[in-house]
Order: sequence, then C-alpha cells, then structure tokens
Amino acid sequence: MTIAPTTSTLSLETRQELVDLIVRMAWYLDHEQWAEMPNLFTDRVLLDYTNLNGGEPSLVPRAEMITKWKTNRTPLKATQHLLGNHLVSLTGDGTAVATAMFQATHLLPNDQGGPLWTLGGEYAYSFVQVDGAWRIDGLTMKLLWADGNRNIRDLR
Repeated sequence: MTIAPTTSTLSLETRQELVDLIVRMAWYLDHEQWAEMPNLFTDRVLLDYTNLNGGEPSLVPRAEMITKWKTNRTPLKATQHLLGNHLVSLTGDGTAVATAMFQATHLLPNDQGGPLWTLGGEYAYSFVQVDGAWRIDGLTMKLLWADGNRNIRDLR
C-alpha cells in the first residue's frame, strides 16, 4: 500500500485518532487485552502477512483474527511492538490509509534455541468510518529484516 497525497484536508484530530488506533492495536496485543481488540476493527479485516508466511491475503472475521493472535501470543513470556514514522492520508469520504515502521520483539525462554525473535518492517493500514467511528479494515505487514529464533512461535 502506498500513501498517496491526500484528496482532502486531514485534521490533526483525525490524524491522531487514526494513529491512536494503530498504537492501541500494538498495546492491546502486547498486554493481552483481548476484550479491547474488537473495538479497533471492522467485522471483517483484510489481512496480508504473505511477506512473512507466504500464501494469499485473506478477508477474515475479526473474532477469528483476534483468536489467532491470542493463540500466537499467549505462550510467549512477552512481546513488544514499537511503532513510528506514521504517515496518514485520507483517501475518500470516510476512508483513510496509514503506514508505520515497526519493530516487534517476541520473548520465549526455551531450551531449543535463543529466547528472542525480532522483526522489523512496515505496516500498512486501511481505515473506514463505521457509525461515525474509525475502524481498521485492512492490515499488511512488509518484513524488511528479522533476527533471532523464528521457531519460538511454534514452541508451546
């Protein structure tokens, strides 16, 4: 997803609201606040992790996406998703896109390799207004680098 010049004026309030959605997603994931997650997303979300896992982008129910994240996160001792360099643009009436650079560290002390797996790259988000509130309706991860033990996500 490329950030194009905005077609209409983006207020600082709207920009902050969209960046807050992005930050809340990372915060809730890192702190396992699963009950808060649904408020960030539309009923179905276009997910694209093909750069990491292969396959094809898919439109998934919000509850299924959150359950998968919970399944991946719960065995880990900790995760930390750091986001920065947010670019936000309105794309139409009630639609917007954003990008952010990320670094995501996953911690699982284990006897089968290193305890850390750290990823760096870019996230692209798409947003839509639903009943006057912004919601994330698309998420794409573009991996730029990785370091450490990728297998910790498969250890239980």
